[in-house]
Amino acid sequence: MKSITKISKQEKRKTNSSLVETIRLAKKNKNWLEVAGMLSTPRRNRMNLNLSDIDKLVKEGEKVVVVGKVLSQGDVSKKVKVVAIAFSESAKEKLLNSKSEAIYIKDEIKKNPDAKGIRVIKQ
Repeated sequence: MKSITKISKQEKRKTNSSLVETIRLAKKNKNWLEVAGMLSTPRRNRMNLNLSDIDKLVKEGEKVVVVGKVLSQGDVSKKVKVVAIAFSESAKEKLLNSKSEAIYIKDEIKKNPDAKGIRVIKQ
């Protein structure tokens, strides 16, 4: 796990204000520090997942964090809560149509500062 100092140094290079805000919220909370470290890495190191991959990796009713963008290829057959930095428009529509939830990481940090019931997907 990265130190808060290293995360702060990497955060200064970011130009996306939403991403910077998410990193700052995550690094303030020790339960979300791992996510802050993953978000502060270069974009090419972040994971972008398709809905079909998420469907294979999660169980019914599970909350998962995708440190990257959720893309729309495939479908989700389970009711899950997907927390990510970004969603493609069609991926968000497909999640909502399958009665799943699509929420941004910064909103989840505000709602669930203790990160209870959350699983970070790493590949």
